[in-house]
Amino acid sequence: MGSGSSSKPHIGPLQERLGITLDYMRDGRCVVKATIEVFHLNKGGVAHGGLHATLLDTAMGGAVVSCLDEEEWCATVQLDLSYLNAAHLGSELTCQAEVMRRGRTIAHVKGEILDQNLDIVAMARGTWAIWPGRPDHLKMR
Repeated sequence: MGSGSSSKPHIGPLQERLGITLDYMRDGRCVVKATIEVFHLNKGGVAHGGLHATLLDTAMGGAVVSCLDEEEWCATVQLDLSYLNAAHLGSELTCQAEVMRRGRTIAHVKGEILDQNLDIVAMARGTWAIWPGRPDHLKMR
């Protein structure tokens, strides 16, 4: 996490339910992983694009969070995603993300998903808003 953070990096319950694990998160970079299981498949028999979007949003957001100070907060405001290759049952996916530029109120991030053969499955560019503090509705949590 950022220079002022004492929290251990973690992922949320949605990611846990999808089988996404956190591999690395610090210094403006984040890596998450997932292995394609039957429940990830769409009607065409390949991984649902929503899984790719969740992997990318998770890793890219994690990359931003890793360079925030403890009191800062961020949220995805734009995510452009390109699907390049299908991911099949049993594929081991690695999603890596990096903050390209972080300003005071905005961060630009890139990410990509690779399969076990190092083929690019999907890639994305995104923008995260950064605020100096947590929203009021989250301060009590």
